[in-house]
Amino acid sequence: MSDPETESDEMRGWIWRPHLRSFLTLVAGYNGARFDETDWDAVLLGLGPTDDENPHAWYSCPLTGAGHSLHVRLANALGGNEVSVAITGATSADLRLRIDTLMDAFAGD
Repeated sequence: MSDPETESDEMRGWIWRPHLRSFLTLVAGYNGARFDETDWDAVLLGLGPTDDENPHAWYSCPLTGAGHSLHVRLANALGGNEVSVAITGATSADLRLRIDTLMDAFAGD
């Protein structure tokens, strides 16, 4: 069993690309932040040249809300329809559970 006090708070997973906007909108909402059309346009632009196999080629964006300052990193899986996701800053168990559940749900068929 790992010690939550010493392990990284980074949450990692992947979701299907068609679910990305809904995923980000829900994560932002759970954090008390807004995710609007301008934010979505920035994600689309930034996600284009990404590669999940190159750690230096990920897109980063903040989702700062009333609860936490989340840092979201995204990258395309080359040759696939998946987007890799890494989120840091979710320190409450409730928010971590919600993000984990969204990752599971949006990676399903």
